[in-house]
Amino acid sequence: MGVRTHNRAENRKEAKKSVAFARLNNCPTSPRKMRLIADLIRGQRVELALHILKNNAKQPSERVRKLLLSAIANWQAKNEGKRIEESDLFIKEIFVDSGRQLKRLQTAPQGRAHRIRKRSNHVTILLGSRTAPVVETEDNKE
Repeated sequence: MGVRTHNRAENRKEAKKSVAFARLNNCPTSPRKMRLIADLIRGQRVELALHILKNNAKQPSERVRKLLLSAIANWQAKNEGKRIEESDLFIKEIFVDSGRQLKRLQTAPQGRAHRIRKRSNHVTILLGSRTAPVVETEDNKE
């Protein structure tokens, strides 16, 4: 392995240390309701996002708050010895994908039945650090 490729590999490792993520699969809430919560905290600092989620009355906000705490714990496991306050963590990305649907039938008048779709979703949170080193790629060197 050459010197240049070795340096790029080390830069990528350092950049990965500054990013942590957590994922919540098959959460039994509709994706539309969960996206309302995700839009509130997208791009916010971690401390502010935790306050927003704690004071929100919507039911999915508690699940997203626990997921955010999990992502913070994952970041701390990667970056031992660093403090969260100094690294200025923020929510780099948060997205909600639809999960599986449980299809049920509900009885209706005159012998008919209505289909009930119980939706679920997957939530992914990526945390980034504003004090993280910038990764040098070949595109940036020009």
